[in-house]
Amino acid sequence: MALAQRSDDIVGLAAAIGDAVVVSDPDGAITVWNPAAERIFGFSAAEALGRTLDLITPERHRRRHWDGYAKTMRTGVTRYGAETLRVPALHKDGRQLSIAFTVGMVRDASDQVTGIVAVIRDETERWAEEKRLRQRVADLEAAADRS
Repeated sequence: MALAQRSDDIVGLAAAIGDAVVVSDPDGAITVWNPAAERIFGFSAAEALGRTLDLITPERHRRRHWDGYAKTMRTGVTRYGAETLRVPALHKDGRQLSIAFTVGMVRDASDQVTGIVAVIRDETERWAEEKRLRQRVADLEAAADRS
């Protein structure tokens, strides 16, 4: 398959997926931003492409994020290909999101790492519901202890 055809197929696949697909280059600049990423984060592709992942990474998490990113680019290995990482993220309007994602290494024909792809799901509502349920259980346990 020709490289141009392969690129078209990947872009088409990313556009069809319901989860956000974000690809970034070795420096962390966004090179792919699918429609689900637009929906989840609020930034259009035109606003996101070429910007760094700081666009969606909360300030207090950036150092840890970039340390991990640099290590992954240097080693070509990530543990989050099979494990799901759950972290806070930022929406364009400034509100915090709870996201879960896996990552994979993007490699060229000579097996050199050329970037990282993240498949991201917005779990903000699920996280809030779990928090409400944990609080409800704590309240019920406290009430039972008082009885």
